[in-house]
Amino acid sequence: KAVSVRKLSTGETFEESYDKLLLSPGAKPTQPELPGVGQVFTLRTVEDTLRIHEFVKTHHPRSVVLAGGGFISLEMAENLRELGMEVTMVQRPKQLMNPFDPEMASFIHAKMRKKGVRLLLGHTVEGFEEAPGGVRVLLKGAEPLEAELVVLAIGVTPDTQLAKEAGLELGVKGSIAVNDRMETSVPDIYAVGDAVQVQHFVTGEHPLISLAGPANKQGRIAADNICGGNSRYQGSQGSSVVKVFDMTAAATGINEQAARKAGIECDKVYLSPASHAGYYPGGRLLNMKVLFEKNTYRLLGAQIVGSEGVDKRIDVLATAIRAGLTALDLKDLDLAYAPPYSSAKDPVNMAGFMIENLANGTVR
Repeated sequence: KAVSVRKLSTGETFEESYDKLLLSPGAKPTQPELPGVGQVFTLRTVEDTLRIHEFVKTHHPRSVVLAGGGFISLEMAENLRELGMEVTMVQRPKQLMNPFDPEMASFIHAKMRKKGVRLLLGHTVEGFEEAPGGVRVLLKGAEPLEAELVVLAIGVTPDTQLAKEAGLELGVKGSIAVNDRMETSVPDIYAVGDAVQVQHFVTGEHPLISLAGPANKQGRIAADNICGGNSRYQGSQGSSVVKVFDMTAAATGINEQAARKAGIECDKVYLSPASHAGYYPGGRLLNMKVLFEKNTYRLLGAQIVGSEGVDKRIDVLATAIRAGLTALDLKDLDLAYAPPYSSAKDPVNMAGFMIENLANGTVR
């Protein structure tokens, strides 16, 4: 019932007793054991951003290699490209953005290439070396790359050394195991955020989902319980959205690859409706994929790539999943309509109509 504290500025240590303890250490950038990894930047905190910004301001790099293909790499690519740099992204899987299935990720690939970003998909980084004026990035089975700036963004690892040393039960990838009250295996110790493993709302499995929405909700639940309440976390479904230059990509629930891995028999529909009524100017296509379980029509997930209206539709679908609606129920949703904002049959309704046609045998 006490924590040992070291004051970094003076080195002095002291003990602080507690009745309840909350661990919220978050996660740190994944640092593989690769030669020369100390020469590259990682991006996790505001301070990391300032360091990269200072380097760019001072050294005016013209070329950058981004190792990794997730949210941080995409956002870095856009910002550095807008500054006029030559940007190359290296990613071991053959696609960017793992929440998306390959055919949906291909829209992101096309946009990145159109904006001048070079993609090296299916390539593994083996190490880094000092090079004249920058860093040499060593690739497995391919010619090395040279760049004046290298950022490593291959994911995050739960920062749980303290929990491990204290003997708390750990979960997947060294995360902290918690119950639905956000309690750890030790009485009166709670844990939240990127450091904890959660239950996936769709599959019931226990993945790591490092997103701000779930972390903030967990903080509120832990606070309720510390203060004598009985709040419970219902699980994460990985709802996310990312800006890709002038495009938006969003996902919720599980993708087709995750459904197969979880042993769920799934089916899907693809549709490309306009973001609002066709006769009102400025409508843009939404490329949508909606997944559902065969026979039961349970909604499993959705992916949308487009521009305006993507975030609105993914949130409707995320809410439908959370509320336990079936894919067939989508046709009945009463959604707001005016020509500048939608169509009388909203894209979400359209997905429901298509799935109903499959269920009735009207089309195959």
